[in-house]
Amino acid sequence: MANSLVSLLPIFHLLVLLGSSVNAYWPPSPGYWPSSKVGSLNFYKGFRNLWGPQHQRMDQNALTIWLDRTSGSGFKSVKPFRSGYFGASIKLQPGYTAGVITSLYLSNNEAHPGFHDEVDIEFLGTTFGKPYTLQTNVYIRGSGDGKIIGREMKFRLWFDPTSDFHHYAILWNPREIIFLVDDIPIRRYPKKSAATFPLRPMWLYGSIWDASSWATENGKYKADYKYQPFTAKYTNFKAIGCTAYSSARCHPLSASPYRSGGLTRKQYQAMRWVQTHNMVYNYCKDYKRDHSLIPECGR
Repeated sequence: MANSLVSLLPIFHLLVLLGSSVNAYWPPSPGYWPSSKVGSLNFYKGFRNLWGPQHQRMDQNALTIWLDRTSGSGFKSVKPFRSGYFGASIKLQPGYTAGVITSLYLSNNEAHPGFHDEVDIEFLGTTFGKPYTLQTNVYIRGSGDGKIIGREMKFRLWFDPTSDFHHYAILWNPREIIFLVDDIPIRRYPKKSAATFPLRPMWLYGSIWDASSWATENGKYKADYKYQPFTAKYTNFKAIGCTAYSSARCHPLSASPYRSGGLTRKQYQAMRWVQTHNMVYNYCKDYKRDHSLIPECGR
């Protein structure tokens, strides 16, 4: 019996190592799941087509939008919000998607053309055998119009976003913007001044479009329409908060159990893990950027 146990020890150690290896590539639990506090929204009650209606299809509560040589497609929330939780579960297309952007974002571009605010989650298309990059970005009062002053942070995901739906969300309130993936905070953008934070009402959008000039390795690889159509699937839509029409008593939502906002210790630990292991670009650490245009990085 003792000899049998001894002979099993190498196998036991191998299993432990394999388990540790798997866990090493998965973020720690955030301990709090804000998406579970927000009910799902019927697409037709909360959104309308913005463009490319012939490139949208609803099937079993999942919206498919696609890009081909003739058009892409986009949708927009019916209501503008001044704060809230905004999310959707998204499944991306595998294979060659270079030059193609799939997005979920907040914007007021139609209300303030040439002087708008925007908060982005964008999936940058890729080539065969390479993972998707998730880009987060924030524009304030026209910094995305003419004077391109982006605040990009880019991540490689710890799972395959083409194999199943995963939930992506933006929590925006007057104090902070928090980007979440499956309820794990990946980025917190705090308000450090009114000049570097979006405060005007925005709508929630989703879209798929051709951004060949920059989307994949800074435009090195373009959209190749022999692989069309390029598709993206959205479900489990969430958009709740203080609308532009809510009373002043409407209390902004939080990404944590703290009513005042911020993150818990476990949420910060999960976010630090993601930024340590999965962040591939941080605009604040890009020496080529003019840091006078991004003053929040120096604080």
